[in-house]
Amino acid sequence: MKDLLLITPPFTQLNTPYPATAYIKGFLNTKGVSAFQMDLGIEVILELFSKDGLSTMFSTYNLQPTTHNLERIFSLKYDYIKTIDSVISFLQGKNPSLARQICSGNFLPEASRFAQLDDMEWAFGTMGMQDKAKHLATLYLEDLSDFIVECVDENFGFSRYAERLGRSANSFDELYLHLKKEPTYIDKITLKILKERIEEEQPKLVCFSVPFPGNLYSSFRCAQFIKDNFPSIKIAMGGGFPNTELRELKDKRVFEFFDFITLDDGELPIELLNSNVQIPNAKEFKRTFLLQEDEVVYINNSTRHDYKQSEVGTPDYSDLFLDKYISVIEIANPMHSLWSDGRWNKLTMAHGCYWGKCTFCDISLDYIKLYEPIAAKILVDRMEELIAQTGENGFHFVDEAAPPALMREVALEIIKRNLVVTWWTNIRFEKSFTADLCVLLKTSGCIAVSGGLEVASDRLLDLIKKGVTVEQVAQVTRNFTESGIMVHAYLMYGYPTQTVQETVDSLEMVRQLFEIGILQSGFWHQFAMTAHSPVGMFPDEFGVIPEQNEITFANNDINFKDKTGINHDKFSFGLKKSLFNYMHGICFDYDLQDWFDFKIPKTKIPPDYIVSCLEKETDFAIKPSAKIIWIGGKPFSETFTKSKKGKSFGSSQKLVSWEMMQLTFHDKVETFQISLEKEKAIWLITTLETISIYNQKTTTFSQLKADFETQFDSLSADRRNFELFWYSKPIATLREFGLLVL
Repeated sequence: MKDLLLITPPFTQLNTPYPATAYIKGFLNTKGVSAFQMDLGIEVILELFSKDGLSTMFSTYNLQPTTHNLERIFSLKYDYIKTIDSVISFLQGKNPSLARQICSGNFLPEASRFAQLDDMEWAFGTMGMQDKAKHLATLYLEDLSDFIVECVDENFGFSRYAERLGRSANSFDELYLHLKKEPTYIDKITLKILKERIEEEQPKLVCFSVPFPGNLYSSFRCAQFIKDNFPSIKIAMGGGFPNTELRELKDKRVFEFFDFITLDDGELPIELLNSNVQIPNAKEFKRTFLLQEDEVVYINNSTRHDYKQSEVGTPDYSDLFLDKYISVIEIANPMHSLWSDGRWNKLTMAHGCYWGKCTFCDISLDYIKLYEPIAAKILVDRMEELIAQTGENGFHFVDEAAPPALMREVALEIIKRNLVVTWWTNIRFEKSFTADLCVLLKTSGCIAVSGGLEVASDRLLDLIKKGVTVEQVAQVTRNFTESGIMVHAYLMYGYPTQTVQETVDSLEMVRQLFEIGILQSGFWHQFAMTAHSPVGMFPDEFGVIPEQNEITFANNDINFKDKTGINHDKFSFGLKKSLFNYMHGICFDYDLQDWFDFKIPKTKIPPDYIVSCLEKETDFAIKPSAKIIWIGGKPFSETFTKSKKGKSFGSSQKLVSWEMMQLTFHDKVETFQISLEKEKAIWLITTLETISIYNQKTTTFSQLKADFETQFDSLSADRRNFELFWYSKPIATLREFGLLVL
């Protein structure tokens, strides 16, 4: 028996749990409140895509197929039933030997999704057998999904369910009418699992975390079932969807399904809801909608402050079926494969966004505007706790934009603790990401970053208030790429006042970034105006005319007209097709016109623009406060004598000799050597130990300079000059191999 049941309703991700319930459960642990959590989505998927599930589905929906593809799938139903359990086990990482059979052909039944294979051969040609088998198994599941959508439930999707009913639903009418219909086949599976869990745990309060529109319908269907069958249980909704869409909620019919809807950070609101359930007369709420005297009211009468990030505890993934998630490879996009392949522990470096100015973003809402970083040591403590709890050392930091300074401290802490972790996150392409910082991040286990290039136009980047330029983006992506960190760019088209010329020029910028090889992944998104962004709140300033609708339910995405009158929709196919090819290193020589079936203007961007951005001289000035860190090992040393002829005395020349030292370094890839005067080499060996990343003491550039000049005070002015030493060839070699300025 548990006080609370925390549920993520169908569907979000197949490969890893959405982290909201794990965050809340971790917090409740600190308060001694018992809770059970479940990812209802993965449980439904595993029941549906099983031998018993498919057998029931095909026998229940023994319909006359309406297309050749559906006829083919239906005729091969026994092959699907025979293979499904083995395929799911393989995608769960439990049956790796099946990869050979999948790749050898004539094992998986194939329908229309496999028609892509001719194109996929070059896109996935270099993949290993396990990944290729995952992709084929993914196509197999997508064929089954096509059958389900056409014959069983039109609302089905692996990462969303009935999304249309939740997207921009200003009125509750359509969703309400849908909930009056008989439960669908997917609903029946969902509700059967839910019933079993409620009977096992007997919670007093059920909390649904609804992150996306594609989770909304299922949350209402589940709440409806609980109201009908377990009327004593109280039901709450929180999460990303209500936080952004339900801030103007007025329709009291919503409360036929839910008792409470909370906004923004969930820790304190849920703690108070639990108190209200345990002690019904408490009447203290934090950012909570409820029904009082048949009217929707919003109560925020608690004087208590929200918890700081250091106080909310470590996410707790217990109860979730961590070994049953499914790794799929859907499309040939390197960054998207991180989303769908492998299981990641989710953490946040900082609450909110340290920049908080982008005009397309919901910067008026607390989840963006309230910025609060977590101390690096606490973060890495939580990483170690999660590794021990889950057995997984992969981390996805789900920040709006991870702060560079905190990323540096986290990387240092990871390395000092000798942790072996793999991690990735979202960033802003700002100049703080120097080549040295990128090397440090890579050393700590960072494998990828994603960031918003948005519209590759300096005018529009300024209008967006992005705080970066195209030149800066090019230099930062170069730094990440050269360190071995993959870079994904979020790209945007159709921003208010964007001209056709700017769209074409933006595509040319992107083409050059991929051709040079400093961008490895990207995705084009069409601009969407949201109610809580500066564009949505002040449309006149951005030249857009919003559609005005009465809001009684959801309000976020706003339909609008751009005063330029440009139809940006028509660019979608050409932008995405060109990007698909650029990501695979081909078609850079195509004229931009070749991607579009309508006339576009010639680009005004010089063909070497990005190259010229990268050729600009680096600022070699080092701040006195900069940290100097050595991430390499201790060298082997060997003394030798160097001689040269001195000044002439009469008919003979004097031979001048002095001792030198050769230092040999071994890193994981190669061996390199440098030679220095013996006394400077000895000083350097000692200094490298002092500034080693494993040393807890921090050494700044000014301290290093002072120590050098003190040590060699007796030498001539040029030989004790630290700048001459620092910019010498031996030190330049060390800079290439791990002597970092941070």
